[in-house]
Amino acid sequence: MLRTVRFMTSDEAVPTSTEAPARHVNHVFFMLVRTTPTWLALTPTERFAFLGEVIAPILGRHPDVSMRFFDSEAFHAGYSDVVMWETETLLSYQAIVEELRETSFWGHYFEVVDIVASIENAYARHYAVDAL
Repeated sequence: MLRTVRFMTSDEAVPTSTEAPARHVNHVFFMLVRTTPTWLALTPTERFAFLGEVIAPILGRHPDVSMRFFDSEAFHAGYSDVVMWETETLLSYQAIVEELRETSFWGHYFEVVDIVASIENAYARHYAVDAL
């Protein structure tokens, strides 16, 4: 489906309504992590067993949060992977982080370097326009 998007010119007034459009708010968190030598010493079978036995149940308790995993060690020296979390429910994301902190994921197998929080298409919500 093709959609036409109109951009405002600099002399047009920015909408000043404080009433946000009735749209969902999709929060996206980019967790930048670095694998530890302990993780790298595990065999692939042991790594997948950990993911299945420890991480999968945490994700299963929070079906309103999705997770995607990206390898980045070939492109950045400060972190090796990016875990992307998406949710409309901040408390569910926070619960996952709290649960991860109580496992070997956090600090033992992976060092959490940074977490970048974002809101998908926040500009569109703010200016009451369609997102690109």
